[in-house]
Amino acid sequence: MKKVITYGTFDLLHYGHINILKRAKEQGDYLIVALSTNEFNEVKGKKCYFSYEERKKLLEAIRYVDLVIPENNWEQKINDIKEFHVDTFVIGDDWEGKFDFLKEYCKVIYLGRTPEISTTKIKQELGLGQVAIGK
Repeated sequence: MKKVITYGTFDLLHYGHINILKRAKEQGDYLIVALSTNEFNEVKGKKCYFSYEERKKLLEAIRYVDLVIPENNWEQKINDIKEFHVDTFVIGDDWEGKFDFLKEYCKVIYLGRTPEISTTKIKQELGLGQVAIGK
């Protein structure tokens, strides 16, 4: 079985998220999504509309996703790859080159994003700006 892992916040779930999850799943047989926790998002300067638990439930309902694990810090990627015996790391191409150091452990693929949609764009267009975590 070929395992794939991706990382993200997945707040205000939209069709761009679904596209990247579908394309990530196409890289193997089993897709693991490491979902940024509320605490880690705060470290990154991000605020989410939905809580970690709400975002996790949404991801678990998507047929392309086999397992959701918490992303607690930047440094956990190598450990996740080893622990879950990951074959391929997938992330959006806005991170191009940033995770090349993982090539020592698995294949690294940067997928093109859906250009016309993003959570940031949705928040801006709705005038939400930085929304408080958990509403």
